[in-house]
Amino acid sequence: MNMTAQANSSAQLEAPAAAGITAKLAKHAAGLRYEDLPQPLVDIIKQCVMDTLGVSIGASSLSPEARILADYVTEMGGRPESTILGFGGKAPAGWAAFVNGSLGHMLDFDDIGESGHPSIVTIPVAMALAEKTGAVNGKELITAIAAGMDVMTRISRAIEVPDWTMTEGWFATQLIGFIAGAATGGRLLGLDEHQMENALGIGFNQMSGSRQMAVGAATHMRSMQAGFSGQGAILAAQLAQRGIIGSKEVIEGRYGFFRTYIRSNEPDWAGIVDRLGEHFPLIEKHGFKVWPACAYTRTTNASVMAIMKNQGLKPEDIGAITIVGGTAGTRLLCEPIELKRRPKVSIDGKYSIPFTTAVMAAKGNVTLRAYTDEGLRDPVVLAMADRVSYRPAEKAATGRGGSADVSSTSVEVVTRDGRSFEHRSTGVPGDPKNPVDWNQIEAKFRDCVSFSAKPVSPGNIDKAVAHIRNLEDLTDVNSLIRLLG
Repeated sequence: MNMTAQANSSAQLEAPAAAGITAKLAKHAAGLRYEDLPQPLVDIIKQCVMDTLGVSIGASSLSPEARILADYVTEMGGRPESTILGFGGKAPAGWAAFVNGSLGHMLDFDDIGESGHPSIVTIPVAMALAEKTGAVNGKELITAIAAGMDVMTRISRAIEVPDWTMTEGWFATQLIGFIAGAATGGRLLGLDEHQMENALGIGFNQMSGSRQMAVGAATHMRSMQAGFSGQGAILAAQLAQRGIIGSKEVIEGRYGFFRTYIRSNEPDWAGIVDRLGEHFPLIEKHGFKVWPACAYTRTTNASVMAIMKNQGLKPEDIGAITIVGGTAGTRLLCEPIELKRRPKVSIDGKYSIPFTTAVMAAKGNVTLRAYTDEGLRDPVVLAMADRVSYRPAEKAATGRGGSADVSSTSVEVVTRDGRSFEHRSTGVPGDPKNPVDWNQIEAKFRDCVSFSAKPVSPGNIDKAVAHIRNLEDLTDVNSLIRLLG
């Protein structure tokens, strides 16, 4: 086939609505202004910054791989540009984003949206580049994060394949994170729309994120997904700034994101670019975790909590708990049941519905300490885990865009005296319809920072909280980073 025929073939595959989508997103990300952002979005992003910094710092002592990554990057040396959270010291911006992005997901306590975890692929990038470039104010930081998050959310909302991260085997956070992070990095570096399109193209060419990293012994790799994309995003933005030309049409092209990774020729093209700069879907789609585990555990936690509260049950009243139905993700986190009842390391506990359900039933809450070595061996929790089982529904439910379908999983509790109760949660604490407030975000931040490998003084924590709550008024983001580093 000659070049003309190939071009015609590609054009035939492309729906009219898809034309120029990558370029439109690039123009949007490059031109976004703080004044364009509605106040609810500004508030969410400030909460995201507090939440992400907190969970990243907390991971420095709670996750065994944290020290490995920090030591590796520190030993490599290089120009000291950006702070490694939780440990202190500086590294080149890309490597700092690699460590900090990885830290952000190690506790599986980071916030969550329709597109996976948009904060950990944008905020570490923004913080690292802000520190490297110097004199970035709070409004610029917020705007850059908003640009990347909006690009990520819009791409994700166009995906029509149900539960696609399971059926196609991808990690959405890492995969789309290369593009979202490039948008954030490019906006912070002041790229124009053509440079921004190059940055998105360079980010796309580094894409990776197979769910195989969550299989078997590869447990540490699950936490590093945003580290890889964050490092790649900074590389993409910096190379584009220096004049490297990236691939074009990486969203809509014949070998672009949708046709390569989603394997669908009918995404919601219009949804990607509808009301760009006017409407920000993140406002309706973003939530925060109140429990430090995989999102698929939240619905069962909420159901167990509701049953015990509504029926006045105590842990010793429970004879059996059965998780019923759910998405492919629910089943993945429930089987094999014997292994899921006895996780050996923290991340496996966080990816176990039986174990996390047992923690909720036995303790009345799920906290960071449940996934420490001591928590994983807690005899009270393990005895409760032996009472947890799983039963698929007659017809498997699916979730859109890889997110858990909160209406598809129910919990049955049978008491020791033979009473039976069932609950199906239609929402969980921290979801957009059940939002957490600033005080809850702050309490979570303080708890997480208390686990910092390099202790942070109470005075610095208080000042950091005040800086983030008033981030738009901060003249230099580095003043915040210095308090925590």
